[in-house]
Amino acid sequence: MRFRRAGPRPTGRGHIWEEELLIGAVADDITGATDLCLMLSREGMRTIQVIGVPTDDVAFSDADAVVVALKSRTIPAAEAVEMSCTSARALLAAGAEQLIFKYCSTFDSTDAGNIGPVAEALQDLTGAPVTIACPSFPAAGRTVYKGHLFVGDRLLSESPLKDHPLTPMRDPDLVRVLQRQCSRPVGLVQAETIAKGPDAVKAAFAEQYAVGKRILIVDTLSDADLRTIGKACAGMKLVTGGSGVAMGLPENFRQTRGFVPPPQEARMAAPAGRAAILAGSCSAATRGQIEAAKAAGLPVLRLDIAVVADGRQTAADLAQWAINMPADRPPLIYSSAGPDELAEIQTRMGRHESGALVERTLADVARRLAGAGFSRFLVAGGETSGAIVEALGVKVLLIGPEIDPGVPWTRSISGPDLALALKSGNFGATDFFLKAWELLEAETEDA
Repeated sequence: MRFRRAGPRPTGRGHIWEEELLIGAVADDITGATDLCLMLSREGMRTIQVIGVPTDDVAFSDADAVVVALKSRTIPAAEAVEMSCTSARALLAAGAEQLIFKYCSTFDSTDAGNIGPVAEALQDLTGAPVTIACPSFPAAGRTVYKGHLFVGDRLLSESPLKDHPLTPMRDPDLVRVLQRQCSRPVGLVQAETIAKGPDAVKAAFAEQYAVGKRILIVDTLSDADLRTIGKACAGMKLVTGGSGVAMGLPENFRQTRGFVPPPQEARMAAPAGRAAILAGSCSAATRGQIEAAKAAGLPVLRLDIAVVADGRQTAADLAQWAINMPADRPPLIYSSAGPDELAEIQTRMGRHESGALVERTLADVARRLAGAGFSRFLVAGGETSGAIVEALGVKVLLIGPEIDPGVPWTRSISGPDLALALKSGNFGATDFFLKAWELLEAETEDA
């Protein structure tokens, strides 16, 4: 895959049109933003990912969709609202006709927010009388039925997400969860209505609005449901949810704009340089991927947070270990721990303090590796990805081929030239750390 800035494209109607920004999105973490970019790109939209609140030197002119990746999931709600609204204003000023607020498919949040406060603020900003909350991502096992969120065949409260280190999710009733965060009434559109098609769903939106509901949880059991919901959201100024909610939205614009989706490429050209894996997530999925990497013989070193805290293990030590490893296999540095060990660490060091130390350390490791010629990074964990991307000075990403549902390769087009796979901790098959590299090819002379 070659990333070059493109000029105006044919519409399929025999003439050239000046490109417009159609969908603007604000995501509350880096990996979620990448996931959303992948969804929009797969549905035919030229999509870029902007890291952090957009600055004046970031151009949106070549994109159908722009996703702003913030690090706002676990910060104080007032700060998350300010960052989100500032980003949204930039997208709306650039002409975005529809705004998406993207959060995790497991609704990661606390009773204080940040999903509810940000959604309400963006609703006020866009003037949307009613909006939806649709975290579902069936391809990754996240579905909603009767307003309850499932992870696979288990309720959210019975899944490993109940032990999330920052946002433990122990209530699967999303209406109840969101209502605790919101000042305006939360409603529900159930599966029976979704099954009747877009017109029925639109009618349900109107009915819920008529009885005072302003944010609506929507049941979603399949990709077909997501497409139905997408059609029903045509013209809705604000849509909120996980990346799956975007599956049905581009078709609305395709019907009115007639643009031709670009071909999907199976591989991505990557800059010359070495590869590394940095894992800060403690999720069950990431821990399984680490064990698979060990079993396959990848070089593996654990970041011991207690040893780092007292200065006996440093980012310089970790980076030098990776540099000293053979160049033909990506070294893996990880901090992941099981629930019991994690609880002990958090009790001793503090939940946020221990997490922040891991993020800072891995970000410093990444910066040192980049300086030593590493140009291909696979990162596990949303907070870790945010810290590493910031440390590397990456500003804008283009989306490459999908490794597993919700996780593509990306390439920086502003800042250092890097190939990055930014994985939510909960995503990816067990062999993710092993197979991802098969989708990269060496940059050629004319790339």
